[in-house]
Amino acid sequence: MASPTSLMKRLLLGRPFRSDRLKHTLLPKRIALPVFASDALSSVAYAPDEILLTLSIAGAGAFLISPWIGLAVAVVMLTVVASYRQNVHAYPSGGGDYEVASVNLGPRFGVAVASALLVDYVLTVAVSTASGVANLGSVVPWVATHKVAISIIAIAILTALNLRGIRESGSAFAIPTYGFMIVMIGMVITGFFKIFVLGDDLRAPSAGLTIEAEHANLSGWAMAFLLLRTFSSGCAALTGVEAISNGVPAFREPKSKNAATTLLLLGSISITMLLGIILLAGKTGLQYVEDPARQIVSGPDNYVQKTVTTQLGETVFGSGSIMLYVVAVITALILFLAANTAFNGFPVLGSILAQDRYLPRQLHTRGDRLAFSNGIILLALAAMVLIVGFQGEVTRLIQLYIVGVFVSFTLSQAGMILHWNRLLRTVRDKSTRARMIRSRTINMIGLSMTGAVLIVVLITKFLLGAYIAIIAMIVIYFLMVGIKKHYDTVARELMPSEDRPVLPSRNHAVVLVSKVHRPTLRAVAYAQATRPDSLTALTVNVDDHDTRNLQAEWERRGIPAPLTVVESPYREITRPILDFVRSKRRDSPRDVVTVFIPEYVVGRWWEHLLHNQSALRLKGRLLFEPGVMVTSVPWQLSSIDDVDIAKLDAAFTRGPQRGPRRAAETPTE
Repeated sequence: MASPTSLMKRLLLGRPFRSDRLKHTLLPKRIALPVFASDALSSVAYAPDEILLTLSIAGAGAFLISPWIGLAVAVVMLTVVASYRQNVHAYPSGGGDYEVASVNLGPRFGVAVASALLVDYVLTVAVSTASGVANLGSVVPWVATHKVAISIIAIAILTALNLRGIRESGSAFAIPTYGFMIVMIGMVITGFFKIFVLGDDLRAPSAGLTIEAEHANLSGWAMAFLLLRTFSSGCAALTGVEAISNGVPAFREPKSKNAATTLLLLGSISITMLLGIILLAGKTGLQYVEDPARQIVSGPDNYVQKTVTTQLGETVFGSGSIMLYVVAVITALILFLAANTAFNGFPVLGSILAQDRYLPRQLHTRGDRLAFSNGIILLALAAMVLIVGFQGEVTRLIQLYIVGVFVSFTLSQAGMILHWNRLLRTVRDKSTRARMIRSRTINMIGLSMTGAVLIVVLITKFLLGAYIAIIAMIVIYFLMVGIKKHYDTVARELMPSEDRPVLPSRNHAVVLVSKVHRPTLRAVAYAQATRPDSLTALTVNVDDHDTRNLQAEWERRGIPAPLTVVESPYREITRPILDFVRSKRRDSPRDVVTVFIPEYVVGRWWEHLLHNQSALRLKGRLLFEPGVMVTSVPWQLSSIDDVDIAKLDAAFTRGPQRGPRRAAETPTE
């Protein structure tokens, strides 16, 4: 019978995978699109909201500018998609922006990109989940009142799906993602058909509201700043575009071609849905504000502001219709699943960084299901902390968003320009050079555009919350540099020298004795078998009566090892033993001391609390002593008969699998 913990793990995660199944988890384009593109596709569910609520500061008349803002965002997205198509062809190994920056700009820039991406992945999970709950709460009020708890549950479910492995999680995300595309594009087409063909006068539920501008008569620099802030909020639609470049190894062959095709599909579909929603919102008079309680001065009693997609669904399909609920549910579902982009990117990036010694090595290992389990769990916990800290408010979380992704965009494009410059110095073929020059030009345009957007984002969002994300990036940057320094220091200390190792001149064996029993006799016998230069049995006198009895029993049995008693007037065990061990090496630093510690092996968890505590403390302290070897001599108690040894063997032999180097086939969980 499996233990309850093991049974629960198998129910949630499934049976473990063999390492040779790794190659079978590679993705075709039809699965790769929903797995990697759900974030960028789903951003159309909250990017229009952010554009409209920011424009509402200037009043209802400013909504007329929204199509132009959307067009500007679409131009940036097209540029970024074109730029990243060059990336996936040049760097198909899966390092993405981190590898591009590290190779071409240097390790420090690579770590800067990595820190930005790690923060952005966490925010992707938090923002997508919070936005999904907000959309669902538009039609189910109970959800809105428990949004934090539901967001936490959604992240937990996503974590379990990803821990099961990429193939199953990818299949689970395909149907909702394609369903979202069909529903959104179908809603936009249906709306325009009713307006332009049938001549229906479609009016959004918020069309008749009277909105008071927070800042009336904005002009000049104030208006320009508002437009820039609106544009930077709308650029949230670009998040997730870089995920495909990080996940190229997860594609089937030809990897680069399939990844580039998927990236083009992603850009085309995202732009179509984004512009369609913004234009339809304008045609239906839809209004969306940042603070309904203050900005809406006249309207229905107890008015509750719904999200843009929910309002459009009600406008196009009718209030209370089945399709309205389909729009709300499918939008919420795709937003929940959009966090999967981060669950794909964060663990793989963490594994690569751990492999390069910038993060703990535990992040480089695969779990039972060939997923980078530690990275998945770490991402989920960080996102949950953000959800709780910001109470699941999308508007508050969005201010921290996209700073990291545009840092990585900009540095990646700069690195690609240097990449093409380096290759152009070595290539002489005219057709190849022409192709490289074209790619470099695309990356130069991408650098100028993403750099400009980054400046706009920093200027317009810094005081609104972006500074928190920047501080987090700086902290993670220095943390990774510190971890790298530690690992490098350890590697240098462990590097074998060219000289032959010096053998110890003598080996002194010390057997620790508390009483004369079978474990002690076994330890003495084993110490004798090692043929040390000297053998001493050592006990600490904390009770005169017990010590005299021990000496008498020792002499009666004629044990072939002298028993040494060290005094401890304050009843301390560790210090007297340490002093004795040190005295053995004081005359000759080339001597070694081997301390033999008898220990019980118990079968029940509570028995660990009753035995071996002094031995564990002493062993831990002796490990810090130079020239001292610690040997445990186990004695198995009868309670181990209740232990299922076969199950124990299975638990210890099925360890986590190391993640392969970037050049190998590395699927993205």
